Amino acid sequence: MEAGGAESSGDGLLKELNDECYAEFLDEEFDAKTYTAHVIHHAVIAEHLAKLAQGISQLDRELHCQVVARHEDLLAQATGIESLEGVLEMMQTRIAALQNTVDRIRTKIVDPYNKIVVRTAQLARLQVACDLLRRIIRILYLSKRLQGQLQGGSRELTKAAQSLNELDYLSQGVDLSGIDVIENDLLFISRVRLEVENQAKRILEQGMEIQNPSQVGTALQVFYNLGSLRETIISVVDGYKSSVQESISSALDIKVLTQPANTRGAPGRAVIPIPGNTATFRAALWTNLEKLMDLICAACSQVQHLQKVLTKKRDPVTHVCFIDEIVKDGHPDILYIFWNSITQMLSVELQKTTEASTFLKQALEGEFPKLLRLYNELWKRLQQYSANIQVAPVGSGSGLELDLTTPENDIQDLFTSTKQDYDPEKALKSSLQPYEAAYLSKSLSRLFDPINLVFPQGGYSPPSSDEMDSIIKTIASELNVALVDPGLTVAVAKNVAKTVQLFCVKSEQLLCTQGDASQVIGPLTEGQRRNVAVVNSLYQLQQAVSKVISGLALPLDAERALTASLESVQALMGSAVQPLLMSVTDSVEAILITMHQEDFSGPLPAGDKPDMPCSLYMRELQGFVARVMNDYFRPLQCLDFLYDSTEAIAQRAIALFIRHACLLRPLGEGGKMRLAADFAQMELAVAPLCRRVSDLGKAYRLLRSFRPLLFQTSEHIASSQTVGDLIPYSTILHFLFTRAPAELKSPHQRAEWSIARYSQWLDDHPSEKDRLTLIRGALEAYVQSVRARQGRNFAPVYPIMLQLLQKATSGT
Repeated sequence: MEAGGAESSGDGLLKELNDECYAEFLDEEFDAKTYTAHVIHHAVIAEHLAKLAQGISQLDRELHCQVVARHEDLLAQATGIESLEGVLEMMQTRIAALQNTVDRIRTKIVDPYNKIVVRTAQLARLQVACDLLRRIIRILYLSKRLQGQLQGGSRELTKAAQSLNELDYLSQGVDLSGIDVIENDLLFISRVRLEVENQAKRILEQGMEIQNPSQVGTALQVFYNLGSLRETIISVVDGYKSSVQESISSALDIKVLTQPANTRGAPGRAVIPIPGNTATFRAALWTNLEKLMDLICAACSQVQHLQKVLTKKRDPVTHVCFIDEIVKDGHPDILYIFWNSITQMLSVELQKTTEASTFLKQALEGEFPKLLRLYNELWKRLQQYSANIQVAPVGSGSGLELDLTTPENDIQDLFTSTKQDYDPEKALKSSLQPYEAAYLSKSLSRLFDPINLVFPQGGYSPPSSDEMDSIIKTIASELNVALVDPGLTVAVAKNVAKTVQLFCVKSEQLLCTQGDASQVIGPLTEGQRRNVAVVNSLYQLQQAVSKVISGLALPLDAERALTASLESVQALMGSAVQPLLMSVTDSVEAILITMHQEDFSGPLPAGDKPDMPCSLYMRELQGFVARVMNDYFRPLQCLDFLYDSTEAIAQRAIALFIRHACLLRPLGEGGKMRLAADFAQMELAVAPLCRRVSDLGKAYRLLRSFRPLLFQTSEHIASSQTVGDLIPYSTILHFLFTRAPAELKSPHQRAEWSIARYSQWLDDHPSEKDRLTLIRGALEAYVQSVRARQGRNFAPVYPIMLQLLQKATSGT
């Protein structure tokens, strides 16, 4: 009950305290001074004091109620505080005991620790002193031994270097200054080190100069023992670089090149260099360049010899190969570094000097093959030297331990084994690219100039023989000069190919393509004469270039370029005479087709030995061919080209002759005799068109094989071995139509075509299958006509023709 009453009274008190008058006292940031000042200015003090006093009274009552209501809990809390104070006193007692224990332990540990620290310091100092004494004793011993080694001369040089290396090791990490007992020895050691280094450098220089591997190996062993092998090698290579750099600059120095030989003149007269004296200037230039190449070759050979010894030399103690010391940590070999530097020097110096002097630039561009020859000779000498040292035995001597177990093929040499990512020859010639481009441009101009000269703008006459000789001499001269290098030869050959192309273009512009170029009726027209002259000049160029190709040892690529250009010459020659050849072919066909206007149906003439003259068309053909060859083709100088072209006309003429001979209807016995005579005369007619008639091949054999068939029976003709093999089935079937009655019409008669149209159809359908199909149609039409008139028998030749047709179709 009391607790319940306390809670209810407490709730009422909280409501009163939450009043505006008391709310400020609950604020955490409440300030009495501020509150007092505020009340004085804004409220009645007496009332406010009364209100505050009432509030205090209420709080006191509430506290009293709370104490009365919870006095048991408060008593329990007071008892707990007394227990906590007892526990704290016990903890303080234990902490004090622990502190006493720690103090006792400290007294037992600190004293021994301090003694250990002192003894450790003493031991360290004793060790340092002992180490220093040992070093001093060893230095004294080595200094004495070094004195004895120096008395042995160069034979004991490597041992002296080994002693110096050990002395350097003894001096590392310690300060030996101020030690009187070894002060003189240290000075002696410093002096001896310089002396050994200088003596080793002299031996190395002498050994590299005379390329003595023993001396070089001894010097390298000394520097290896001294621990300065890499630095020494780099210094030596840099020395060669500097020497070559000076030589390049001196060889290309325009002041030196233009300095006259006799510099003494009259008093007061200045000597002015005259670069225009090109003969003297260029002689001096090429002399300097030759000397420069000799110096570069000598320097490269010495560096190469040095690398060779480094590759073969091993330290006798550690067995480390000296070249591994040089190339470790990814460093390239010394020969690669040296060669790369040399090529860059050449490029830079050539570019710099040619930009500064036009005379030097003109000399190098104008005589580029000579410069390229010097480069090629340098490269060849380096390769030759490299091959020699690869197979030459390297003798052993004092201090030279060689690795004889290393295979020679495992030793990479810059000038004999090309790396995948680096071509030393290409690097050498990279400095020549600007001059090569300029030379090739000038070479092309020299080749084009005589052609442009003999083909003036608006001219219509082809070049004369003298002009052609000038063009050919220029071509031969350019190729001859370029033979110093295969790459240059190929480039110049491509220029020559362009020259030939230009000649073809200029010649093509002269060709007459009008109608009078193909006429074969009258004498040669002006256009035809010009075409003949063009063909002759093209032939002369072709023959001359072919002679140059066969006479010079050209690279394969150069020969291909020139041969390809000559093919265009051949093609232009063919296109130049093609209109005339086509006109001749058409005229021959027009003459042969006139045989159908003659009568071949007559019987044999009376008498035992009838004289059968050749037909009129054959005499016309012979006369035409003889006139064409004499008037139109004889002026051509290119006989081989001419016969290659006219042989096709002869073959075409024989094919047309046999075709039209088979289409003759009707054909009597007298006609057969006259036709046989025409076969013999045909050989005479086409003879002027070829070297030998037998060269016509299949056409000639067809002509010879067909003639005997004129007088054989149809059965013998069908069983002849030449039918189907040499003589086409369609040709024999056409011939058998001539032995059939008029009712069995030929294919063109059935189609109501003219002979000329049918001949054109046969040209348009060379396939034997198409021709046999047309012939089959003619035979089937004949069968239908016989059946339409209710005939009982077919013509005797029909079964033979049908049998041949079936044989032909089964074979095809």
